[in-house]
Amino acid sequence: MFRPKIPTNPTPTGLVPLSAVEPIAAVRHTPPPAPVAESSTRPAVQLTPGTALALVGGGTAVVLVVGAVLVSMLLAVAISGVSIAVCAVVLRSLLAHGRTHR
Repeated sequence: MFRPKIPTNPTPTGLVPLSAVEPIAAVRHTPPPAPVAESSTRPAVQLTPGTALALVGGGTAVVLVVGAVLVSMLLAVAISGVSIAVCAVVLRSLLAHGRTHR
C-alpha cells in the first residue's frame, strides 16, 4: 500500500512491459465503540455571585492595565516626535544663522 510505484522504461519498440501486480489486502473497518456516559462525581461549573464579581473585576483590571500600557507607549512616541521636531528647528535656525553672518 505504501510502496512507491516506479514506472518502467519503455522498450525500444515502444511497448511497456507489465510489472508484477501485488494483491490488495481487504481492509475491514469496524465502527468505533459507542461512547459510554461517564458518571462523574464532579458537578458542573457554577458561577456564584462572588466568582462572577471576581471575574468581572479581573477582566476590568486587565483592560485597565493594557490600556495604560498602550497609552504610555503612544505618549512616548509623541514625546519623541516633538523632541525630534524641536531639534530640527534648532539645527535649521543655527545653520541659517551661520550662512547669513559670515
